[in-house]
Amino acid sequence: MFVCIQFTEISHFFSLSVKNNMSRRQVSVTRRFVDSGNFPFSSALHSKSRSSPILSIALFIVGAVLIIGYVYSGSGKSRIDGVSRLQGEYTCTLEVQRAIPFLQKAYGDNMHKVLHVGPDTCSVVSKLLKEEGTEAWGVEPYDIEDVEADCKTLVGKGIVRVADIKFPLPYRSKSFSLVIVSDAVDYLSPKYLNKTLPEFARVASDGLLIFAGSPGQQKAKGAGLSKFGRPAKMRSSTWWVGVFGQNSLEENEAASKKFEQAASKGAVKLSSALILHIQRDVDITGVSSS
Repeated sequence: MFVCIQFTEISHFFSLSVKNNMSRRQVSVTRRFVDSGNFPFSSALHSKSRSSPILSIALFIVGAVLIIGYVYSGSGKSRIDGVSRLQGEYTCTLEVQRAIPFLQKAYGDNMHKVLHVGPDTCSVVSKLLKEEGTEAWGVEPYDIEDVEADCKTLVGKGIVRVADIKFPLPYRSKSFSLVIVSDAVDYLSPKYLNKTLPEFARVASDGLLIFAGSPGQQKAKGAGLSKFGRPAKMRSSTWWVGVFGQNSLEENEAASKKFEQAASKGAVKLSSALILHIQRDVDITGVSSS
């Protein structure tokens, strides 16, 4: 908003400058034409004054180009941050895409059949499908509106589905080797988390990965309620461990260490978002998963 206001003020300033210079030029030329009675001599005498509005126009164009360049460079920077912003709130969608090479090293063959759950899942699924030997599906918890043609194609093929994650997912148990969730659990109350977390684990055979906001991340100013009907909750890793324990889930320490090692050696640095590697402690029948 500041940049837009600044651009408007600069445009208004240069417009007034051009108009004032033009009016002074007309009055000056007319007066001297009457006094001297010699139009060619007057034109030659004031040829320098003609450059004034041209200079103002040139300065206006240069200023506009610089401001537009600043705006686009700023928007580009926000897109390469680990945690991008969507509708005034933090999202981890780009973080998931940046983490895919590290996930490949941490999970290996368990990345062959992946389900992503979260907003803008089409972009994550499209990225995963480009990985060799990886099949991917997605669940969009929001209504899909004004999406690109590629996303409509994924929805039409049934690869991406729109579903309310507060209810059972439309998949059989252990349908996927790995389930990745981003920007979906931060908006849920503990009541619904105790339903959705076991559901995510139910459809995953080898692991569950959650990208969540951390307390160190500040929410964007003016951010209102999400489409889930609640503001995002930035919870600590300790809080999550307690919730996982209530739902017979535990940290996947082996995958977590491999992921951290791969990420520390990678050229791309991840943000401060919480990346939680989860596995089932006890399955739904009460038999230990080990």
